[in-house]
Amino acid sequence: MTDFTVKVPETPHTPDGPGVPGASGAPGVSGDWGAYGSGWPARVRHELRAIHALVHRDLLRLAGQRTHTALMLLHPMLYLLVLGGGLAALIPRSSLGVGYQTYLFPGMLMMTVQTPAIMVGIRLITDRQSGYLRELLMAPVSRATLLLGHCAGGTMTATAQGAVLLGLAGTVGLPYDPLLLVLLLAGMVLASFAITALALALAVTLRRAETFHTLLGLIMMPLLFLSGGFFPLHALPGWAHTLAAANPLAYAVDLLRRCITHRVPDQQAATSIEWAGRQPPLPLEAGLLLATGLLALLWAARRFNRPE
Repeated sequence: MTDFTVKVPETPHTPDGPGVPGASGAPGVSGDWGAYGSGWPARVRHELRAIHALVHRDLLRLAGQRTHTALMLLHPMLYLLVLGGGLAALIPRSSLGVGYQTYLFPGMLMMTVQTPAIMVGIRLITDRQSGYLRELLMAPVSRATLLLGHCAGGTMTATAQGAVLLGLAGTVGLPYDPLLLVLLLAGMVLASFAITALALALAVTLRRAETFHTLLGLIMMPLLFLSGGFFPLHALPGWAHTLAAANPLAYAVDLLRRCITHRVPDQQAATSIEWAGRQPPLPLEAGLLLATGLLALLWAARRFNRPE
C-alpha cells in the first residue's frame, strides 16, 4: 500500500518573526504591511500600484470604446460648429467682445469633460450592484486609495477627451499657441478633477443608478447653463448671479476663457463671474476649483469608509 504524505509549506518569516495566518504578514489584513515590505515607503508604493491599476483600467476602457467616445465628442462638436456657426451671424461681436464661436469654445470644452467625469460616479454604482466593487474591497489597500484611483482615472479620461476638442481651436479663430493649449489643458484637468470628485461624492451616497441619472438630469443642465458657457451671465436676472457664484462650472468656464484672453489679448470676452462688480483673481478661481474637488473627495472617502 502506497503511503501518501502531504508536505506542509514552511511558515514564511517576516522581519518581526514567523508569519501567522491572519497576523501581520497576511495579505488583505489591514493594519500591517509586512507582506509588502517594511515601513511607509513600501506601503505607499503598494497604494500607488493600486491607483495605477484603476487608472489603467479606465484608460483601457477609453481605448476600447472608440464608438462610444466618438459619440460623446460629437455632441459638443455639433454645438460648436452648427449652433455656434448659426448664431455667430445673429449675435454681434460687440456684445460679447469676441465672435460667438470663440465665446462658446470654453463652454464646449467644459461640456466635453463633464460627461466622462460624471460617468465615473455611474460606474461606481454599477460596480457596487454587480459585485465588482466588493471584490475590489477585498484588496489589501485602503478604501480611500480605491476612491482616489477612480477619481484619477476619471480625471485623466475626461481630460483626454477634452484634449481632442482642442484640435478645433483653429476653426473658432484661436491660434495653436503651445502655451495657450497647455493652459487650457491645465484648466480642464482642474475642472475634470472637481466634477469627478463631486460625482463620486454623489455616487457613494446613492444606491441606484436610475436615481443617479435622474438627479443629474435635474442638476447638471442648469449648472451648465448657469456657467456662462452659452451666454454672458450679466444677461441673467440678479437671483441667477447668486446661483452662478456658487456654481463650480462657472469658475471652470471663466478660468478657460481668461486663459484665452491671457494669451490672445484681442480675444477678450465678456466677463462671467463677478464678486461685488469685480472679477476674482485667476489663481483664486483655480484654487476654488481645486478646493472643491478636494473637499468633495474627502467627504466621499469618509462616506466610502463606512461598511457596506
